Amino acid sequence: MSAMPTLGQSVCRRLPSRPRATPPRLRTSTPASTPRFASTSSGGFVGLGRAKTALYAATLAATGYVGYLYVTDTRASLLHQHIIPPLLRTLFSDAEDAHHIGSRILQFLYEANLHPRERPPRHAAPSKLATEVFGATIDNPVGISAGLDKDGAMTDILFALGAGVVEIGGITPRPQAGNERPRCFRVAGLDGLVNRYGLNSQGADAVAQRLRTRVRRFAKQIGATEEQVLNGEAQVPPGSLAEGRLLAVQIAKNKETDEKDQAAVAADYVYCVDRLARYADIVVVNVSSPNTPGLRDLQATEPLTRLLTAVVEAARATDRATSPKVMVKVSPDEDDDAQMAGVVEAVHRSGVDGVIVGNTTKRRAGLVPVGTRLSGKDQRALAETGGYSGPAMFSRTLDLVGRYRRMMDAYALEGQATADRGDARKTLFATGGVTNGEQALQVLNAGASVAMVYTHMVYGGAGTVTRIKGEMEKQL
Repeated sequence: MSAMPTLGQSVCRRLPSRPRATPPRLRTSTPASTPRFASTSSGGFVGLGRAKTALYAATLAATGYVGYLYVTDTRASLLHQHIIPPLLRTLFSDAEDAHHIGSRILQFLYEANLHPRERPPRHAAPSKLATEVFGATIDNPVGISAGLDKDGAMTDILFALGAGVVEIGGITPRPQAGNERPRCFRVAGLDGLVNRYGLNSQGADAVAQRLRTRVRRFAKQIGATEEQVLNGEAQVPPGSLAEGRLLAVQIAKNKETDEKDQAAVAADYVYCVDRLARYADIVVVNVSSPNTPGLRDLQATEPLTRLLTAVVEAARATDRATSPKVMVKVSPDEDDDAQMAGVVEAVHRSGVDGVIVGNTTKRRAGLVPVGTRLSGKDQRALAETGGYSGPAMFSRTLDLVGRYRRMMDAYALEGQATADRGDARKTLFATGGVTNGEQALQVLNAGASVAMVYTHMVYGGAGTVTRIKGEMEKQL
């Protein structure tokens, strides 16, 4: 018996007898072509599968990288301004709880290198915002005021947000708990805060140890010694540890120290200087917190002169190649001409290098714009005991900066400043109500060298400094 033809042979013998374009031809050829394709191209499927896997992996990696760049960029306003701050306010009705949680999240992200940071555009033109402060050139004149980082735990995190100056504190000689909670209240209708923290602090020794650890870690990274870094041999300021930046450390007395005992008060501040000045570019003397009984009494001319003189002498004795500058933070409520003239006199007589205008206010008059109706919750928050901060403070800050600038310059021109006490033209920083680039430029034009923000960081989020700087550059 002859062998039966295979399916393929049978199909081949019939091909010439059937029209090539008829449907039966197409149906008959289908089963024959399929096994031939499968038997000769199985390796192609494997290669194609691997290519798809590689493509998916590359796409996923690229998406992850782009996402990383976005969430860690301070320019991501949707996330850092419009999502995270409102979310924290919604989840935590207590403003202090929201602050603590937000701070811990930032510290965790910093350790994982996932923290928000300023990324200048590639090939960007040189910044128009560089300015000179105390003989040093800083990248920009926007600073972050004390209060966000009371104990020096987030110094580098705040610098990463783009500030030219970061102020930490206030720091007291001995640890103190501050006032009882609740002690911080949102006035959401005004984007403001009322606080009566009472200078809660871990104390000068704990903060000094934290700052020293930071210096040692930096020295190890660049292959230098701690002393070389502190003496400026690393070519960066010994406080900020970053070119074009300055670190200010704010100090204050303990609540339990009798403000009438001037020697004890001076000893408190000098204790802080002795522990902290080595790690600061600027030492800030806080005599203006409204939440420490009697502290503002120190702004009278004679007590203030004695206190500031003691601080300046201690700062000049700092064991470092260059001593830190000394500034005094004054209250916006001590605003009549006689009070301001007394501060100006004390500043010049003591040799202090500059003034920070101002602090939170006890006053409530004029804070609510005409036509603005506050909710009952906001009204209760505004009525709480403590210092108010927020946009409503701006006009007062602007006025005080201009007045202090004129008074200090006039004091020097009249020959009352002494050459041996340092530069006759004192430096001014402005803080209070600054929320945008236009306002920052206004206080700078009024005579300040740096415009500082605090409350707007709470409401505006991690991109606040970057946003203000961008608005400033557009107007220059």
